[in-house]
Amino acid sequence: MTIYGYPLLWMLLHMGILIGALLLSVAYLTYFERKVLGAMQRRQGPSTVGPLGLLQPIADGLKLFSKETIIPTQSHRIVFLIAPMLLFMLALVAWAVIPVDAKLVLSDINVGILYLFAISSMGVYGVIMAGWASNSRYAFLGGMRSASQMVSYEVSMGLIVISVLLVTGSLNLTEIVMAERPFWVQLLLVPMFVVFLISILAETNRAPFDLPEGESELSGGFMVEYSAMAFALFFLGEYANMILMSAMTVVLFMGGWLPPLSLPIFEMVPGIIWFALKTALILFFFIWARATFPRYRYDQLMRLGWKIFLPFTLLWIVLMSGLLLAFDALP
Repeated sequence: MTIYGYPLLWMLLHMGILIGALLLSVAYLTYFERKVLGAMQRRQGPSTVGPLGLLQPIADGLKLFSKETIIPTQSHRIVFLIAPMLLFMLALVAWAVIPVDAKLVLSDINVGILYLFAISSMGVYGVIMAGWASNSRYAFLGGMRSASQMVSYEVSMGLIVISVLLVTGSLNLTEIVMAERPFWVQLLLVPMFVVFLISILAETNRAPFDLPEGESELSGGFMVEYSAMAFALFFLGEYANMILMSAMTVVLFMGGWLPPLSLPIFEMVPGIIWFALKTALILFFFIWARATFPRYRYDQLMRLGWKIFLPFTLLWIVLMSGLLLAFDALP
């Protein structure tokens, strides 16, 4: 049996390797975050469990596995348990179209960008389901905050992706990476790149836009009633989404697996290594932002999305379209 011309066994093996690598990356992203935050705040970070604290993520996972899952009496049990599973599964299936090297992609479909946006827009359902099913005011308010926040910033993210499509002329992620981009076109995309970086912080509910989980006013937001593995699935889903958004940024703006300069020494390095290094750089930005900025107020968050990012991205698309048409640079 074959799927898209590939043997089924090979597809299953590819999926297993991809999921295993992603879960391992999520585990050690938590270690990386705690070490970087420790360095930025002049403290040690994990250092006790294993050499240099390298076994700390495994110890945390075993602790969560061994705990009892407590389901509130007044909650909707089925929806309560489905919500974290849905969020985690969506973070995994989105990777089907991400090319990590020239021919290393699970499904090289022609509408990869649309697929990614469809999956990312469904993530909000898991958060809303968790907030509603918990039957808690704090959880429900956190779910509503997350819904409005994700919808608000997906609008500007969609317009940013349109600007990349204007330059590349394709919805296929591999073709977007391989498309020729003159230097002046790359400069035109720099403001969109900056807005996209800020938008993915809001899309993943990360600091300084972590209002749905605001510990100071919501006691943890939509996850407040969750424990043990149900909480761990939310945790894994959030970090898997961080890696996914970082990979999207690399594919759209940073040349994917291609080396930054056409030098023989750079071209000797495998493409997957370049992809991993660029993704790690964006993940460092996530952590840096958390260590640097205080949490926004909710009205500030909405004003930034609707009154600044949306008008700016609309105007920049008009400007880019005019320049590309004037210089006959449309693909």
